[in-house]
Amino acid sequence: MESFSALWTFPAIILAAMLIAWAAECGQFFISQGLALAVLAWIQTLPEFAVEAVIALDAAKDPAKIHLVTANYTGSLRLFVGLGWPMVYFVSFFFAKLSRGQRASWTIKLEDEHAVAVLSLLPALLYFLVIYFKGTLNILDGIILSAIYFVYLYLLSKMPPHDEEEMEDLGRIPKAVMRLKRPANIIGIVCFFILGAVILYFSAHPFLNSMLALAVSFGISQFVFVQWVAPFLSEFPEKLSAFHWARKVNKAPMALINFVSSSINQWTILVAMIPFIYSFGLGRIAAVVFDDHQKLEILLTIVQSYLGFLFLVSMDFQLFEASALFVLWLVQFLIPGIRVEILWVYGVWAAIETVRLLKNFEQRNAFHVFIKLVKEHQRAGR
Repeated sequence: MESFSALWTFPAIILAAMLIAWAAECGQFFISQGLALAVLAWIQTLPEFAVEAVIALDAAKDPAKIHLVTANYTGSLRLFVGLGWPMVYFVSFFFAKLSRGQRASWTIKLEDEHAVAVLSLLPALLYFLVIYFKGTLNILDGIILSAIYFVYLYLLSKMPPHDEEEMEDLGRIPKAVMRLKRPANIIGIVCFFILGAVILYFSAHPFLNSMLALAVSFGISQFVFVQWVAPFLSEFPEKLSAFHWARKVNKAPMALINFVSSSINQWTILVAMIPFIYSFGLGRIAAVVFDDHQKLEILLTIVQSYLGFLFLVSMDFQLFEASALFVLWLVQFLIPGIRVEILWVYGVWAAIETVRLLKNFEQRNAFHVFIKLVKEHQRAGR
């Protein structure tokens, strides 16, 4: 009977995603858009945090399930980059073509403040290389990853909110909220966030369980479910919000950065909580130890995200890049046995893009934009 829970949880998830998306759209006029999206990412990934916590506790009780800990977050992160980012591009491309009545051949151009999110991917990925090479995830790693995330939040808090002139770009409901006088509009935004979070809290687990029941009935293995199906379902609110924004050309960068912010959230805070929960389940401080298969999954995820970072560091996202990320993700999803080969493709391509970035470093990129933002903030503080 659990499979029938989808009849009420599915529309509940949709409603929660829309409420949170409206709150984030309004919130960018009071705090920076990046910080609003970071808050949004926290709320949207609550189901993923819950799933990962349950898996870590189960692994503490049953060592045979330790590989599922890695399967869940690596699958989730690869879904973000391989499916989420391209989805934003193609939805935007389709609606741009539909609205203009002509062939849409453009790139998603990121705003200056988005450089903070793009660059914040890099320290998390670099530190995860340390985790990969030592083959363990311990309490100290969790502390360092958390510190990386809080530095990211600090940088976002220094970004200015959007100008009120941009309010006309909002949809009907968020525009109506923003037209209310203070503090009524702030109360409305907070209520959207809280109501969306509450609906997610009560509907996420039944929705996930109903999908698990369906997966079992279709004969999907436990590992495949934990790596691909569970993350896809737990990330469903993010995909809905991104789809909602990507339909509008001017909101496509916001949709893309929503996924980037969620990626940073999972590379840092989500993974950081694992050794704490695992140790709690064991009743003593212990590290999660990775075997060769888990290390391959981790390295594949790192290199894929690094390639994605290199695509975004130019402060735009192009058709070829979106297509490549999607095709490479789809191939590894359909043919798991060639993941080593896919790793080499990611690695060689990332090396080429790194050399290209260094040779053309004087051109506009996220590093230059970030330095400009820092200087502007310093001048404004004088």
